[in-house]
Amino acid sequence: MARHLITSALPYINGIKHLGNMVGSMLPADVYSRYLRQRGHDVLYICATDEHGTPAELAAKEQGLPVDEFCAQAHDAQKAVYDGFALAFDYFGRSSSPENREITQHFARRLNENGFIEERSIRQVYSPVDGRFLPDRYVEGTCPHCGYDKARGDQCENCTRVLDPTDLINPRSAISGSTDLEIRETKHLFLLQSKLENEVREWVSKHDKDWPQLASSIAHKWLTEGLHDRAITRDLDWGVPVPADTWPELAAEGKVFYVWFDAPIEYIGATKEWADQDPENRDWKSWWYDVDTDVRYTEFMAKDNVPFHTVMFPATELGVREPWKKVDYVKAFNWLTYYGGKFSTSQKRGVFTDQALDILPADYWRYFLIANAPESDDSSFTWEHFTATVNKDLADTLGNFVNRVLSFSRKRFGDDVPAGGTPGEAEAKLGDEIAALLAEYESHMESLQFRKAAAALRALWSAGNSYLEEKAPWLEIKTDKDGAALTLRTAMNLIHLYAVVSEPFIPATAKTMREAFALADDTATWVTADEVKALTAVPAGTPFTVPPVLFAKLTDEDLETYKTRFGGEPTA
Repeated sequence: MARHLITSALPYINGIKHLGNMVGSMLPADVYSRYLRQRGHDVLYICATDEHGTPAELAAKEQGLPVDEFCAQAHDAQKAVYDGFALAFDYFGRSSSPENREITQHFARRLNENGFIEERSIRQVYSPVDGRFLPDRYVEGTCPHCGYDKARGDQCENCTRVLDPTDLINPRSAISGSTDLEIRETKHLFLLQSKLENEVREWVSKHDKDWPQLASSIAHKWLTEGLHDRAITRDLDWGVPVPADTWPELAAEGKVFYVWFDAPIEYIGATKEWADQDPENRDWKSWWYDVDTDVRYTEFMAKDNVPFHTVMFPATELGVREPWKKVDYVKAFNWLTYYGGKFSTSQKRGVFTDQALDILPADYWRYFLIANAPESDDSSFTWEHFTATVNKDLADTLGNFVNRVLSFSRKRFGDDVPAGGTPGEAEAKLGDEIAALLAEYESHMESLQFRKAAAALRALWSAGNSYLEEKAPWLEIKTDKDGAALTLRTAMNLIHLYAVVSEPFIPATAKTMREAFALADDTATWVTADEVKALTAVPAGTPFTVPPVLFAKLTDEDLETYKTRFGGEPTA
């Protein structure tokens, strides 16, 4: 059985992320990790804050803090939100760690030894007003490809095209806003991607049948346009420094590596951070070095991150000429929009994750986001859709089922699971239906089809309601008390089953459902087809309690409150 290494795109350090970031990387990675653990796999889920580059420096400047202090505070703030969303990282690291510095510098030295790094003189934007060279995101202007007037010097947020600062039309300093910019000569290190293009193309082609079309098509688009040599150093005060033993002149000038060079390496660095906490029992290299047949590596990211993970980072790994683990499967997502407009951290448009948790518990958001994940196309968040989904799926289909089964049983039979009755045709039919739906659910989870998995989970919940309506224990008890006991006991076993299989989506609610039953030895991590058909995990006589309402129905007043606070349409 292969071990599973899972990473989600590193969230930038500059501020709390919005719901689009959550559903585009970290949340589906968490759902998948939880599912694999429940199925008995050895899983390592790694993530970290991406702390280098201009976003960190600009955000620190805005808050009047030293950049290292700002990053430490922002890391803790982001981690608190992810804890609130119940993201079960095995480790959530920091790209500013000594481990990442060590490994990034090692990669650079090896690339240099192998002839894939070259020092070049280039002409770069310089701001006399700011008294410094302006790297990538320190320059803003109009994208030459799509005309977006807030494009950054590294990438256009609108069309996702990768840019250089000198490409921008009407450029301005992101520090001072000055348009009095000059072009001066300076030296930087370049990764010679052109020399690695054929190897990258061959490697990507091996995954054409495996990767989702979105990931594969973006990778091939870059390759079709040709891989260009790319500067991998910047003039910044904060970042992984160029090692002085290899490039003494650039090190003396304070050059640091480009954030998109060191950030993917942080997946490895964070794993080493994890291992360094318990070196006697954790071996980071066993997950990353010479493990192609032993470890299956899955990456989760939104589509704007795909080029760096399918082309640039693999080129880096290929160029070091060492057996570092490369990704097996890239789960790429389109964008979640806000009423058709883009969520934007920089422009503070849309619902942010800390705000979401202030409104409702995490399970409301986890279920809605995964059930509407932007897999095949962009999907739109609206408060109307959110409210309808919560009410129909969570409150009515699941929550109401649990409440009415347990409440009615306690009222008519007391605080123990009722005994009596022999399973018959209805129970056999239910067992077959649940087994089939569970197999469908498992299949979609295995293939990382999250919307389909959510639909199968919803169908599992609905099957319980259909069974309950068919048997109608509130009528059955009038003529056949044992029959009603059987119906309720069967429904209680469904509740326990739902607790087990719903855990990847709604872990807090799953825990509440499971704890409703005082089982002496409840160690089930999953449910087999035979166990589904038998539905005997919760035997007669088991004490139970009726939990609080699992999901509150959202009212028209709630809807209007949310729309008033956040707006019913995107900001222009």
